[in-house]
Amino acid sequence: MKIRLDRWLSSLAAGSRSQVCKWIRGGQAAVNGRVIRDPALSFDPETDRLSLNGKELDGRLVRHVMMHKPAGVLTAARDRKQPTVMDGLPPVYEALGCMPVGRLDRDTTGLLLFTTDGEMNHRLLSPGRHVDKRYQARVAGRLTEETAAAFAAGMDLGDFTALPAKLEILSAGAETSLAVATVREGKFHQVKRMFAAAGHEVLELHRISFGPLTLPPDLRAGEWRELTEEELAALRAAAGMERGHE
Repeated sequence: MKIRLDRWLSSLAAGSRSQVCKWIRGGQAAVNGRVIRDPALSFDPETDRLSLNGKELDGRLVRHVMMHKPAGVLTAARDRKQPTVMDGLPPVYEALGCMPVGRLDRDTTGLLLFTTDGEMNHRLLSPGRHVDKRYQARVAGRLTEETAAAFAAGMDLGDFTALPAKLEILSAGAETSLAVATVREGKFHQVKRMFAAAGHEVLELHRISFGPLTLPPDLRAGEWRELTEEELAALRAAAGMERGHE
């Protein structure tokens, strides 16, 4: 889809609309190596090459990102008092509307996805689509097969009943236990509340995977990268947006 040159540049956080118009008329912008002086001319961000003052820009308006969310940051666009996950991305991503898919609590770590595709974001979070999310949890007390059975049966949490979930116990000690919980929803504090309902306080929570995507072992806390074409295709399939179903 084509877009006006002035809007293209301002969407990339290159400057305000008035600033970029001035730069374009001054011959500072080029598309496919040719200087363009008319801000109203339209181009395709997916195929055309954009540069400003001789420096080539990444002109893509559609972005998909995975981040290894560290502890201590909010899953929010902006907060006046606390750091947010958007602080970990270059400003252009926020300018393009590349927003988190769901949220992780402030102290929860692990895989967090971002996308500019609002429809895919909505579909991945839709309760009816049941996209699995896997969390590794360290909890207080000894987990038992009775706890796993309670997860599998679905749990009444007061304001809603959690759908059946899978709990794989990795280790069970008198003081702490380690397990992997797989849930199909993503309601507020859901995993922590499910463990609490079973009598276990969550001490650490780390999201391992979201749908078909797993957090890469080489992506360290606070780091991010864009999705590969294969990862994006798998995510679109999970959202029911694969070719022929859009």
